[in-house]
Amino acid sequence: MGKPNSTELPNIPPDTNRRPSAADIEAVVERYELMMQRLIGGHAPEFTEVGVTMAQAKVLYVVMAAGHLRMTELAGRLGIGTSSASEIVERLVELDLLHRTDDPDDRRQVVITTTPGAIALLERFRELNQRQLRELLGRLDADELATVDQSLEIFHRAIDRVASTADRQGEHRP
Repeated sequence: MGKPNSTELPNIPPDTNRRPSAADIEAVVERYELMMQRLIGGHAPEFTEVGVTMAQAKVLYVVMAAGHLRMTELAGRLGIGTSSASEIVERLVELDLLHRTDDPDDRRQVVITTTPGAIALLERFRELNQRQLRELLGRLDADELATVDQSLEIFHRAIDRVASTADRQGEHRP
């Protein structure tokens, strides 16, 4: 710790019991949403030429992450009705981005998987996002870049805390 009357700050670990207010969280969420709108607007022409909607891209990401999903599971993960999920899936099947097959364990269920075309499309999205992120990060000074890096590490710790809590409660995390 610093000397009395010193301007040096003591090395105090962060207070993990102090939680942000709902208003503080909402302010950060709003800044994040604004940033995402600006980012998407920055490369909207590149995304529109890909030929899928944001809702369709979301379905592709969810199915890709899971490997395969029943239609009912997909609808549940997206928070939409099965008929809405079916409509989106139908269009993606027409675009040869998803396969739809009967579930061998339950013929009433449909199983959805991605195609090689979907994998290539999502890779293109990833490349667009990385290119834009590299461009933005390149416009920061070294201290700003270090702050962004530290912030990402903090997010990783938050994700670990969520996973740890889920593990203790016996929940299954995707």
